[in-house]
Amino acid sequence: MELIFDSNRADIRALNAHLLACDSQFIPLLSDRVDLAAYGAQLATHAERFEAWSGDRLIGLVAAYDNAPERQSIFVTNVSVTPDRHGQGIATRLLSSCIDYARDAGFMRVALKVDARNERARALYRALNFSDAAIGTTEVEMTLSLKA
Repeated sequence: MELIFDSNRADIRALNAHLLACDSQFIPLLSDRVDLAAYGAQLATHAERFEAWSGDRLIGLVAAYDNAPERQSIFVTNVSVTPDRHGQGIATRLLSSCIDYARDAGFMRVALKVDARNERARALYRALNFSDAAIGTTEVEMTLSLKA
């Protein structure tokens, strides 16, 4: 089935179904860190979302908070692709859309946090030119400068 890339289309039901489908892909599990239903509702109302759809199923999601004062940093809070769609470049395309959005909106950088053990995610971010900004014992903060 053809992929459709869109933004801010998913409703709470679609977001919650997607987060549940992707839960096992997070290190540690997303459900161990947040209430999935509450997180889905928060993303629906407060995040800028970049989405990949297969039919009526949300299969890829990048969500970012773009409410920082003075447009310093846009913060990516979620990057997820359903397990059956890994390795198809979906996360790269969605993150690239988020980066383009941030650049066009005048942000100076894109920031995110990732578990230090999640080498697959860290490799994806490095491939998009993110660099380590702060390394903790369990978490790494990565940033991408958008300065010309």
